[in-house]
Formats: sequence, C-alpha cells, structure tokens
Amino acid sequence: MPIPTLPLNDGSLIPSLAFGTGTTFSRHQDAQTTLESAITIGFTHFDGAQRYKNEATLGAAIKASESSIPRSDLFICTKYAPLTPGEIAKTALCKSLEKLGLEYVDLYLVHTPKDHMDEGGKGWKRCGRSIGVSNFGVEHLSEIVECAQILPAVNQLEIHPYVWDFVKPLIKVHEEYGIVTFSYGGLSPLFRAPGGSRDPVIKKIRAQLQDTGQVLNKWLLQHDVLVVTTSTKVERIREYVDTGNIPELTAEEVGLIESARN
Repeated sequence: MPIPTLPLNDGSLIPSLAFGTGTTFSRHQDAQTTLESAITIGFTHFDGAQRYKNEATLGAAIKASESSIPRSDLFICTKYAPLTPGEIAKTALCKSLEKLGLEYVDLYLVHTPKDHMDEGGKGWKRCGRSIGVSNFGVEHLSEIVECAQILPAVNQLEIHPYVWDFVKPLIKVHEEYGIVTFSYGGLSPLFRAPGGSRDPVIKKIRAQLQDTGQVLNKWLLQHDVLVVTTSTKVERIREYVDTGNIPELTAEEVGLIESARN
C-alpha cells in the first residue's frame, strides 16, 4: 500500500510519512546504502537540510535508485541554514540543488525563525515548488501571515505525547490558515526519554502491532500530522513504512496516550 498523502494549501500533495536524514542519521557511516534501502522499501518523501551536511549523500542515493524509482516519484524537502552576508534564500537553494544533484526540491523550509532574514522572507517565497517553515511558534507564524503573499504550506516542529498539550494552540493556528503540521521527534518517548509514563500505555497498545514506533507514528497520522521518522535498521524502516496498514488506534487508546501524566 503506497504511503497516503496530505493536501497542501498550494494545491500540492505531500506524502504523510517522511524519512529523516538529520540528527543521529546524519552521522551514520553507511547513510547512502540505508537511504537506497529506504527508497526500495517504499519511502518516497525524504527530509533533508543544509545543517545536516549530507545533502550530497541523499542526492547520491536518489541517483543510484533512479533506474527503479524515478525522481518524479519522490518528494524531496530541504531547509536553508543561516544565510551568509549577501546571500539570499534562492542562492542558498542553488547550493543545495548542486549538492543534491537535482533541478528542484518539492518543499523548501526555513529551518528556524532566526534564519528568516532574507528580505523579510520575500526571496524565500520564490523558492521550491512548495515552501514552509520549521520550529516556528505562534508569534513567528503571526508575523508571517499578517503580510505574506504566499502562506507557508507546512510548519515542522517536534511533536510527541509529552509536548502535545504545549503544541495544541499552535496546531489550531495551523488549522486556521491551512498549514500542515509536520512533526519530527515523534519517537522521543521511546528512544530519547524512555521510562516515562507513556511507556506502559504504548507497550500495551503494541500488543496488536509489530513495533512500538508504529504506535506513536500512527497516533500522529490519525491527527493528520505529517511524520518524519528515521532508522539505520532495515527491519525498522520496513515497519515504519507499514504503519499505514495497521489498524487504527481506538479513541480509548488515543486518549490513554494523550492523558498519561508526564
């Protein structure tokens, strides 16, 4: 079953599950082989960034896989880092495209609010087939939507059960302006902060699934939150791609995930 898509406010469609190339993965020694495996297994959406310093590796994996998976079947996202003096978002994008070996990216993001310094964002609005932001709070989005000719299509931010109550007001702003919520760090309760109050709930729900990561990915997807996940293990990549095929979480299970005390 192909990974489902979500509509963006510019008319484009975005795969709801993305393979991330940042954080720990950016230091993975055999990253290109893993990326090629992810493409073969079924990931079509890849999330990169200048800060990760591995755009060339992602591009090499895309090139190596093009005989079986054409570029047109993939959705590539990258983000620009702080601009150097005299640089604009468009020239930063050209650098990324050169490293990726691509003619275009499907989604181009401002990595953090402090990076949004290019002519008040005007240059950024001319880049990528779709544009968006990352790590923007309510106040940052408010500044943009007040004067934007083109609204950001997505806002990427860390979302998992332990921050759910904190991000809900921001998600309401997203809904008001048709901005897709794009999450990273969704598996943090399992890998970065194990032993928390959600662990018993997740393990209980896991009984009907293959992998605990599927529980949290499924929870996010059922909230129409786009998910970035990653792994260096092929078997786990397969499980993540298969998340769409597992049963929907019940209202009770969703409630337990969201109500367990921190």
